[in-house]
Amino acid sequence: MTPDLRQLRYFLTVAEEMHFGRAARRLHMTQPPLSQAIQALESQLGTMLFERTRRSVALTAAGRALVPEAQHLLLQAEGLKSLVQRAAAGESGRLSLGFVSIADYSVLPQSLREFRLAYPVVQLDLQEATSDVQFDLLSAGKLDLGILIPPLPDKLRSELDYLPLVSEPLVIALAENSELAQHKGKISLKRCGDLPLIIFPRRLAPGFHDQILGCFRDAGVTPLIGQEAIQMQTIIGLVSAGMGIALVTQSVSNLKRPGVEYRAFREASPQVEIGLAWRRDNQSPVLAAFLELMRKTR
Repeated sequence: MTPDLRQLRYFLTVAEEMHFGRAARRLHMTQPPLSQAIQALESQLGTMLFERTRRSVALTAAGRALVPEAQHLLLQAEGLKSLVQRAAAGESGRLSLGFVSIADYSVLPQSLREFRLAYPVVQLDLQEATSDVQFDLLSAGKLDLGILIPPLPDKLRSELDYLPLVSEPLVIALAENSELAQHKGKISLKRCGDLPLIIFPRRLAPGFHDQILGCFRDAGVTPLIGQEAIQMQTIIGLVSAGMGIALVTQSVSNLKRPGVEYRAFREASPQVEIGLAWRRDNQSPVLAAFLELMRKTR
């Protein structure tokens, strides 16, 4: 039979006091039950832990060997209580977080910084993924939280909740040595109709894709789709290579790629929203803590 924590606590108290009477008083009990508990512990372990005489108590070699092990086990037990309480409060544990690439230039770094300061023990598992992939992972319960571009798919509206984080306008990314870049200031989309447009595939972020094409449509321009790319870094890289232009969120201008300029355009720009999505039935305390912090700081 394995000793329990109560027995180990009794043993250490006697080992510290080297007197059963004083140890009993510390433990707020009488001496006979304490002596019986120590005898039961010795019986379980199959060896004497104390050498007893009418005048003294001393640890045996086995008792001296047990002292550090018992102390370690009791410390672990105390830490376990703290660990469980922190987990229940969302102060420890894990959070799997997906994010679209454009969030890396706007809301993601600040959100992670704030959460890390508030909950330094939580393990964050980050995964860059397009909105469509995140929706699938959320639905399957393989992701706790997604930073993505709305709208939510109709089939998942009953499963997911959503919290908007930030909205920002679109700007034009163009090669700095292009003819279009020679025009200073804002650029009209009417000048861009013949230039190849580099854009996300619609299946990955239909709302974002449609907003970009809607800008051209409102300007009376039918864009020429030159390339499709999944990652924002790839899109900007293609612009730098002179493969065309791209409409990107304003925060992407923080991505300083040689040979690329970012300009506002003359026509009205829609606001592109980025927000959080999660399963309504996810009861994770860590998720609740993250959402509460985002609500307070936005």
